[in-house]
Amino acid sequence: MGTILIKNAKAIVTVDDTDRILRDSNILIEDSEIKYIGPEKRQADRVIDAAGCFVYPGLVNTHHHLYQTFTRNLPQVQNMDLFPWLSALYEIWRGLNEDCIYYSSLVGMGELLKYGCTTCMDHHYVFPRKGSEHFIDRQFLAAKELGMRFHASRGSMSRGKSDGGLPPDDLVQDIDVILKDSERLVRLYHDKSDFSMNQVVLAPCSPFSVTTELMKDSAGLARSLGVRLHTHLCETKDEEEYCLDMYGMRPLAYMESCGWTGHDVWYAHGIHFNEDELAFLARTGTGVAHCPVSNMKLSSGVCNIPAMLEMGVPVGLAVDGSASNDCSNLMAEIRAAYLMHRLHFGRRAPSGYDLLKIATRGGASILGRNDIGSLEVGKAADLFMIDTALLELTGALSDPASLFGTVGYSRPAKMVMVNGQVVSENGVLTRIDEPVIREKAAGMVAELLNKV
Repeated sequence: MGTILIKNAKAIVTVDDTDRILRDSNILIEDSEIKYIGPEKRQADRVIDAAGCFVYPGLVNTHHHLYQTFTRNLPQVQNMDLFPWLSALYEIWRGLNEDCIYYSSLVGMGELLKYGCTTCMDHHYVFPRKGSEHFIDRQFLAAKELGMRFHASRGSMSRGKSDGGLPPDDLVQDIDVILKDSERLVRLYHDKSDFSMNQVVLAPCSPFSVTTELMKDSAGLARSLGVRLHTHLCETKDEEEYCLDMYGMRPLAYMESCGWTGHDVWYAHGIHFNEDELAFLARTGTGVAHCPVSNMKLSSGVCNIPAMLEMGVPVGLAVDGSASNDCSNLMAEIRAAYLMHRLHFGRRAPSGYDLLKIATRGGASILGRNDIGSLEVGKAADLFMIDTALLELTGALSDPASLFGTVGYSRPAKMVMVNGQVVSENGVLTRIDEPVIREKAAGMVAELLNKV
């Protein structure tokens, strides 16, 4: 792969242990790894001029549903809360097939890449009983073609309507089928090595769509295989009431009874934890993926991020499902989070830089990785740069670390690099033919919607 020098950067926001911002500096990359950061201009096989640019660590998305890219901006569901929203969309999602999964993954991950996200974690849990055997395999193929670092989950639903769950019965699977496919995917794709591009997570969907047996069995299997656990939790009051009615416990107590707490577990949303529960999360190292735009769109509530940061709860940032966002832009998510928390918590709200750290180091930690999330010697060359020589940024460059929260950046990154490879330049993905992919994906959206 050779060496690359990124030279003359106006600022490098390292997000390292000392929060260094390096001015007029350079980064030397050899193969996949950062070898030098500083004022010297080292020799390299390729030189990229970053004059006038800010350089940042690649963003880390900790919760997504890429398949939902094909069901965005539907007028029928725009004003619904979570449970009726899900019930309506299940009628469309039962028509998913392998091509839908592949192309929706290309579209969703492609958008993430353009806006500086270099690692995507996807939570796929909808498996029609026929034709869904290789859904996750198709996602790994899409990630490989784009050049994106990908953490796939083998999600699942095992409690249908007839058993008191929310999803239709034809979208739930038998436990044996779920566990067997989970083990297959881990053995085939999970790579624990440094700079790994592929990892697998086990992720039963939620307390209202999964049996207790599956929760417990998934925890046991994940730990026997050395992979992490993920699920939705404390997203809405409806879920809280469901757990109290069905299990006689609040959601977190139910998760604890299933063995679903600890450093290898993180939850999506985590809005409705009380103070004692937040202290428990901090004590056990159980993490939370914060999804501000989705939470606002579905009127789910505001996650208490200030308290989580004060207590030491591990926190990452996420765009959540494309149909509850309705985009895959983690850069924009930082500003949404900043403004939401300023409105709701005032002076206790996290700063723009706090949220950048959540979107980089925080996400890396939740995924169990110490090789990404900051720009440091010895870490993976995952980074992006933005052009600051723009009319709309005039007078806005005093604080590069807080820029995405306080000002925002409303265009794709100038360049995005994953594992030492340039995957997007000037808003164009370098490894796929975007017009061809867009046309094919649009045709599949029309076909999917016409099935209903």
